Amino acid sequence: MTAEEEIWDRGLQSERTRMAWVRTAVALSTGGLGAAGLAVRHGLPAIAVAGFAMAALCGGVLLIRTRLRYRRVQAALHAGRPLDAGVDVVFAWLGTLSVVAGAVTFVFSMR
Repeated sequence: MTAEEEIWDRGLQSERTRMAWVRTAVALSTGGLGAAGLAVRHGLPAIAVAGFAMAALCGGVLLIRTRLRYRRVQAALHAGRPLDAGVDVVFAWLGTLSVVAGAVTFVFSMR
C-alpha cells in the first residue's frame, strides 16, 4: 500500500464533512434569519435580534467559505499535511453562541 493510499480513504469522508459544514451553515443562516424576523415582529429587545442576526451572518460566511475549505482539505490530504479548521470553527462557534444568547434573551424577555 502506498503512502497516498494510507492517507486517502475511498469512503468519501471529506465529501461528507463538506456536507456537514454546509448543513451547519444553512441551519445557522436560515434559523438566524427566521428567529431574527420573529424577534422583530414580536418586539423583543434589540439584543435578541442582534444575536439571531449574528448567527445568520456567521452561517452565511461559513457557507461562502465551504468551497475554499473543501479545496484546502483535499490539498492537505493529498499532500499528507495536517488539517487546519481555524477560522471556520470560530465562525461556527460564534454563530452557535449567538443563537444561544438570542434564545436566552428571548426566554428572559417573555417573563
